[in-house]
Amino acid sequence: MKDDTKELRLPFPRALTKAIFIERPNRFIIHCQIAETDEIAVAHLADPGRLKELLLPGKTVWLMDHDNASRKTKWTAILCENDTNSGLVSINTALPNKLVEKALKAGTLSEFAGWHYKKSEYTLGNSRWDFLLENDKGKELLLEVKSVTLAEGGKGMFPDAVTARGTKHVEELAKRSSDYTTAILFIVQREDVSFVTTAKHIDPKFDRALKEAQVAGVKLFARSCCITVDGIEIGDSIPVRLQ
Repeated sequence: MKDDTKELRLPFPRALTKAIFIERPNRFIIHCQIAETDEIAVAHLADPGRLKELLLPGKTVWLMDHDNASRKTKWTAILCENDTNSGLVSINTALPNKLVEKALKAGTLSEFAGWHYKKSEYTLGNSRWDFLLENDKGKELLLEVKSVTLAEGGKGMFPDAVTARGTKHVEELAKRSSDYTTAILFIVQREDVSFVTTAKHIDPKFDRALKEAQVAGVKLFARSCCITVDGIEIGDSIPVRLQ
């Protein structure tokens, strides 16, 4: 299968606004100063991770406004200046699933050649899975998508905060491997990563669960992303290396 660039790209629906990061008073809110007007903006942060290597005072971030009157915040945080001052990093965890859904529906992810999109947010047992795929023989595939923002020296690491929910999902995927094809796709929301591994120093339980899942037959894939202020695009396949 040949990747189709158009179907791997997700344009931002509106122009982004440049701002300077000031502080993060809680997990889901950041305070910024709009670069053009000096307005102090309160923005929703759709990434519960630590992001401490990225969200540093004085760093440039890009926000998107919205017209939802029921929202408490006018802005949503979308991008952040790379911690190495090279390129951009997406800090919106909703984007990877939107990207992957678009690509799966178009059939343009080579990792899943022969598989067809069937459903998103699929409930099975006590868990909800990101995607359910099916092949022409009626075999089904459970797919989980994980967003990666933490990186160091070309190495992407997941998670960047302890994730009991993520560990539970991985353990259940391993158990489901006898009845389903199972897979995890790590979407690295930055361009400066050559492979993905676990952040064992942050969450050793997740590291152990992922290694056991791989042995049980869970397939592990990863993709980098190409990011501009206009949109985000799924990039090259990169390896997952468990150490």
